[in-house]
Amino acid sequence: MTEDRTPFRATWLESDRPLARAVGRPLASFLEIEAAGGVFLLAATFAALLWANSPWDQSYVDFWHTELTVRLGDFAISEDLAHWVNDGLMTIFFFVVGLEIKRELVAGQLQERSAAVLPGIAALGGMLVPALIFLAVNAGGAGVDGWGIPMATDIAFALALVAVFGRRVPPQLKVFLLTLAIVDDIGAILVIAVFYTDSLRFGWLLDAAVIGAVVVVLRRVHVRYLPVYVALGAALWLSMLESGVHATIAGVILGLLTPARPFQRELEAEAIVDRLENRSDLKAEDVHRTARLIKESVSPAERIEHALHPWTSFVIIPIFALANAGVPLTAEPLRDLSPVLVGIVAGLVLGKLVGITAFTWLATRIPGVDLPAGVRWPQVIGIAAVAGIGFSVSLFITDLAFDDALLKTDAKLAILLASALAAALGFVILSVASQDHWPFRRSAPSPTADPPA
Repeated sequence: MTEDRTPFRATWLESDRPLARAVGRPLASFLEIEAAGGVFLLAATFAALLWANSPWDQSYVDFWHTELTVRLGDFAISEDLAHWVNDGLMTIFFFVVGLEIKRELVAGQLQERSAAVLPGIAALGGMLVPALIFLAVNAGGAGVDGWGIPMATDIAFALALVAVFGRRVPPQLKVFLLTLAIVDDIGAILVIAVFYTDSLRFGWLLDAAVIGAVVVVLRRVHVRYLPVYVALGAALWLSMLESGVHATIAGVILGLLTPARPFQRELEAEAIVDRLENRSDLKAEDVHRTARLIKESVSPAERIEHALHPWTSFVIIPIFALANAGVPLTAEPLRDLSPVLVGIVAGLVLGKLVGITAFTWLATRIPGVDLPAGVRWPQVIGIAAVAGIGFSVSLFITDLAFDDALLKTDAKLAILLASALAAALGFVILSVASQDHWPFRRSAPSPTADPPA
C-alpha cells in the first residue's frame, strides 16, 4: 500500500522558468547581501542630485516642505515631509541600529571584551580625530556646532565598496569594519542625545521614562503580544519628540530593551519536532504550538531585525537620502571654501584615515590585542580610508547642527565630496593592499631555496 502524499509545489522563485532562473533568483540573492543597500542608497542620492539641479529644482524644495498634520482629537503634530522622514522614518532605522547593538553586546563581537577592544579603540580614534580637525578649522566661527558631522561612518556604502573586492578582503577585516561601525553608531547616538538636544521638557521626559519602565515590566512578566509594544513604542516616540531629545532616540531605547536571547532553547524545539514526527494523531494545535516554539528558538531582537532590515536598507534610508541629498551643485562654494566645508572634508577624509589607523596601532601595543588573523596593516589603512564615507548619519547630524540654510548647503556638499574622495582613496589603497605582491608584505621563503648558512 502506497502512502498518498500531496506533491510539493515550488514557488515561482524556486521554479525552472527562464525568468525565475535569469532574474528572480539572482535578484533575491543580491537583496540578501547587506552591501546591496549601498546600491539603493547611491541611486537615491543621484536621483536627489538630479532633481535638485534640474529645471524643476523648486519642486524639490516645495515637495519636501509640504506640511503634513496628524491629528488625534485636540492634539496635533504638524511637520513638513522632510521632518517626518528625519524624525519619523529614521526612528525605525535607529531602532534597527539599537537591535544590532543589543545583539552584539549579548551574543556578538562586543560580548567578548578582548574581541571588542581593537575595533572599539579604532572607532574612538575615528570619532575624536575628525571632530578635533573640524573644531580646529571652525573654532570661533558660525559653523562650530557641526563638529559631530565628520564623526560618522556610513556602513551601507562602506560595505558596498568592500564587497567589490570579494575574497581578496579577508572575512576578519569585514568583521573588524562591522564592529567598528557599530561602536561608531553608539558614539553617534550618544552625541545626538547629549549634544544635539533642544531645551528639555522634563514632564515629557518623565513620561518617556515611565513608558520605558512599563516595557521592562512587561518583558519580566513574559508579555509577548507585539501590538502592545508597538503602541508603547509610538507613545515613547511622541514623548521623546515633545521632550526636546531627538525623537529617533526612542528607536534606540526600544532596540536596547528588546530581548536578545531566545525564549526557547533550540535543542528543546528540535526535540519537540522529533516527537511530533513519530505521532500519527497530529492535531492542528500541535503543529501551531510547535511552530511557535521553533520561532521562539530565535531571539526577538534577531527576528525583528531580520524583518525590518530590508525595509530600512531598501526603503527608509533611500527615502532619507532623497529628502536630504538634494544639494545645488555650483562651483561657487569651491571657489570660496568655507570653514565648514574644509572642516568636514578634512575630518572625514584625513581624520578617519589618521584616527582609525593611529588608534588601531596604539591598541595593538596593549598586551593580548593583535590584528585579526590574516589582516595586514595596509588593509587596515584601506578600511580606515573607507570609514571616511560618512554619508547618511552625517547628513542626519547636519540637520540637527545647523538652522542656517547656507551652512546646511555647505555641509551637505562637503559630505558628498568627502564621501566620494574617501571611497576613491579607500578603493585605491585596498586594491593595492589586496594584491599578492604588496611591497610591505613579507614573502615566505621559497621551498626550493637553499637554507641559510
